[in-house]
Amino acid sequence: MPKYLSVNPFEEVSVKTENGPRSKKQRYIRKEGSCSVVFRHVPEEWLLFVNDIFTTLVEIRWRVMFLIFASSYILSWLFFGILFFIIALAHGDIKDHNKDPCVYEVHSFTAAFLFSLETQTTIGYGFRGMSENCMIAIIIVTIQDVISCFIDTFVIGIVVAKMASARKRAQTVGFSNHAVVNLRDGHLCLSWRVGDFRRYHMVEGSASAQILHTTVQATGEVNITYEDLAIHQKDIILVTPTTVFHRIEPGSPLYKMSLEDLRKADFELVVSFTYTDDSTGMLHQTRTSYTTDEILWGHLFQEMIRVNKKYYKVDYNLFNNTAKVLVPVVSAEEYEQKKNEKEEQEEQKQLRRSARPSPRHSPRCSPQPSSRSPQKCDQENRLNAPTVTVELMQDNQPEPNLPTMEAESQHQDTLTVLRDPTITEKDK
Repeated sequence: MPKYLSVNPFEEVSVKTENGPRSKKQRYIRKEGSCSVVFRHVPEEWLLFVNDIFTTLVEIRWRVMFLIFASSYILSWLFFGILFFIIALAHGDIKDHNKDPCVYEVHSFTAAFLFSLETQTTIGYGFRGMSENCMIAIIIVTIQDVISCFIDTFVIGIVVAKMASARKRAQTVGFSNHAVVNLRDGHLCLSWRVGDFRRYHMVEGSASAQILHTTVQATGEVNITYEDLAIHQKDIILVTPTTVFHRIEPGSPLYKMSLEDLRKADFELVVSFTYTDDSTGMLHQTRTSYTTDEILWGHLFQEMIRVNKKYYKVDYNLFNNTAKVLVPVVSAEEYEQKKNEKEEQEEQKQLRRSARPSPRHSPRCSPQPSSRSPQKCDQENRLNAPTVTVELMQDNQPEPNLPTMEAESQHQDTLTVLRDPTITEKDK
């Protein structure tokens, strides 16, 4: 029979390696879902970022984005302020204040910079303004206004796209801290929990899982392989937290893995949940990973949903809580074999019981086919009880002579008595 135990991650099974304790390995996928990958020496990396400038600005950090946007406004004000100062200097507005200027009240670089700022931000204090004396100044103001509209549109679009980023929405959908292995419908299953922490939920969600193996060859080559896990009921409407499970059956990478093998194994379980947000209609994906130390054998997630007359109450304090249960520590393959052997033994016992002869069996009824009917055969198999006839007579009196009709009508009582096997012939 399989050995059943309730185990902790590091209880009762110790793993020893030839080179001492196993060093902690770097995750491929972090717990929050980001990848531990850094690209080096990408050809024409800056050119790729510039060609896709919108995606680049959406993916950068907020502080970097604010720095870039503030710099774009300040540099544009400064650039057009220099142009207005050159125009005023060439027209002679700085030296001769009595001459009709190109721009009113622009007699220094500071005044030219302030005029550029007021023009681009449409402040309009009414102190500085354009005149009709210089066509070149009018053209520069027109160009600055068009560029200002482009900058405002670009900044607003980037900010909105960054606030509605799928990464931020994905942070409101989370996975449990551990995965567990337990029995479900008589089969060993690997399961984890996923839940949405917001009131507004998503539709058309689909769960997936892969086992990731990272192998370093003697030559230094790193091989990364993936194995898909079959998910039962992978299409989910995530209104309440749901437990996603993979049945460990033939064809599963975990089918031949026992508790001890799991502790010695070196792989990473990568799980993801792809869904559509019903409030925005955007496609999102949340992912995380579990190492072998984060897979608890012999544990079960605690129930966190309670039903009352009005609502389904969900207690997220129990989202990561597990309880110990009795689970065989052998592999799913060995467990299935022993279970099948036990079922075969039970079937053989039942066959032996049904094959035993009945105590009421009579050899008179031959098993060979006969022309006699089954009813006659059954009658022969019955035990014929002996009958005893008791005549009622008067004590010490001769039997009276009765007429013929009365003699025929005389009542004769018979009593049938079953023979007691304990009565011997002497007793009789």
